[in-house]
Amino acid sequence: MIVKMMKYNIVLFSAERERFVERLRELGMVDITTSGWEPTEADRELVTAIESRTKALAALEQFVAGDDYKAGAAKIESGKAFEAYQSAQSAIAAAKSENARLQKSLEEWLPWGEFDCSTLAKLAESGVVLRYFTAQRATFEKSVAEWGETLNIAVVGEDDSAVRFVVIGNGSEEIAIDAQEQKAPTMNNAELKVAIEKNDAVVAEQNAVISAVADAKAEIEAELAQLKSAMQDVRIEATADKAAEGLLLVLEGWAEKETSAVVDAALNDYPNVVYIKENPSEDDETPVKLKNNRFARLFEMIGGLYALPKYGTLDMTPFFAPFYMLFFAICLNDAGYGAILFALGLVLALKAPKMRQAAYLTMICGGATTLFGLYTGSLFGMSIPQLMGYENMADCPVPFLDFQGKFFTWALALGVFQILLGMLLDIVFKARMFGITTVFAKLGWFIVLLSGCLAGGLQMLNESWVIPGFTTSSIAFYVAMGVGLFMMLFLNDLSRKPIEYILLYGFLKNFASGLWDTYNNITGLLSDVLSYIRLFAIGLSGGVLAQVFNSLAMGLTGLDAGIEQFGVGTVFQILGATAILLVGHGINLFMSAISSFVHPMRLTFVEFYKNAGFEMTTRAFEPLTKEQ
Repeated sequence: MIVKMMKYNIVLFSAERERFVERLRELGMVDITTSGWEPTEADRELVTAIESRTKALAALEQFVAGDDYKAGAAKIESGKAFEAYQSAQSAIAAAKSENARLQKSLEEWLPWGEFDCSTLAKLAESGVVLRYFTAQRATFEKSVAEWGETLNIAVVGEDDSAVRFVVIGNGSEEIAIDAQEQKAPTMNNAELKVAIEKNDAVVAEQNAVISAVADAKAEIEAELAQLKSAMQDVRIEATADKAAEGLLLVLEGWAEKETSAVVDAALNDYPNVVYIKENPSEDDETPVKLKNNRFARLFEMIGGLYALPKYGTLDMTPFFAPFYMLFFAICLNDAGYGAILFALGLVLALKAPKMRQAAYLTMICGGATTLFGLYTGSLFGMSIPQLMGYENMADCPVPFLDFQGKFFTWALALGVFQILLGMLLDIVFKARMFGITTVFAKLGWFIVLLSGCLAGGLQMLNESWVIPGFTTSSIAFYVAMGVGLFMMLFLNDLSRKPIEYILLYGFLKNFASGLWDTYNNITGLLSDVLSYIRLFAIGLSGGVLAQVFNSLAMGLTGLDAGIEQFGVGTVFQILGATAILLVGHGINLFMSAISSFVHPMRLTFVEFYKNAGFEMTTRAFEPLTKEQ
């Protein structure tokens, strides 16, 4: 749900701004509005400083987890940690860039053998210039006689595919031959290796500096906290309304209604501050904070990838969370893959406490996938009924779901159910907020769809699912459809003048408008429902790919014919099959997991949010706090 907020209009002396804001930071409960802030050049420098330190801390975390980190390697002068980090990073980047150039040069000249660059330079001074070429062996053998008529050629080295040779001249002649010329060397192979080793030593030395910076990263964290506080001050100062020729400041603040009494007490205790406390209006850009149970809270990060709900509307997180979990399981649709994801989430929860929300979400989705995979009888692409010794799933006493044969219809049914739930949520919320008369048209559309699903749709899933007295030929069905159609076509806009309805003019206008809305609703609904076919398609494609990799592993190694006699060859067969299975299932799991993450999100944000009347905001509740 969305936490209730209270709005504060605060007036204080401009000279008191810094102390007052610092008091709010200590309180940690008030969000100050800074919308419309336009940064100056100095502000951009502050933003750059914050970003650079944030990136530095992230890089240091990765560095500490690597092999180059050595704890206690050195000490950094107090106040110089970030500068030392920047200097070390620049030196490492320069050394690695130079090494890449030197390594390329070494690879080019290593096949030419040993040579002395000083001797080559002396020859050039005396007028003898060597130019270096590489040609394909076939081309060289075909053309060397012709080239030799005008050029002085000496072969330096050759292999099966290429010939390396020099052309001896004075350096001014034009050489047009079918060969690749290389730039004359400035260092021989031994010198190149020495230069590379020197750069490696520089990298090692600077890694020791970064290790020392990592040990002192608390200093950079403190600097970052100060910079963030300074940025808050800049934004507050720039966006606050000034009054009495700049003598007074007017700030707009927000606090949670539940804890606003604490804020009131703090403002009352602060001298020379006047404030007005009120409930937010519809025109206010009220910040949003969500508060859900433990299960739904995990899915707030999914909803946050799109947008937060607008204040005063409905938080959709508790309603889409079970669907997202189920849709993820359907798309991945394999008990083995689900177990792997669950294990990965468990490891992440134990090893990375900061990522526990993502870890728990992974565990929940992985666990749901495992259960759904067991229900459909799929384990790493293998059929569980066949592993149990039943050739056909229908012969197995355990009631597995025939995913390929039956789930297409169920995917559409799930889509209809989620869309109807979204419509019902929109109807209930708007009826409570604006009155029942404002939702007559959508309520009528909902009654028509629900009646059709109950009377005719249930039998498409199971022939025995018939509601007594409510079938497509029953009076109750026709009454429900009639009521729904009347509301859709004639009660879609009750804001017209009463005289228009008395003269039937209002009903005619509503009827025309209702027909147009009905056309849009039918076409939109058809598109929305068909989108849920992707659940079936993705789940089926992942399962088929898993079966293909199983067949490849067994077929290419010959294990599909069985093991007649165990020997050394059998060991290689098993190793080959294992390698194919690991690579194949690894690729399939990676691709299927991405699809299972993205497509349920698409169904949530497009189909469900649209039918539920979702309204978004970009502003989250972010109270001023002491940066740690």
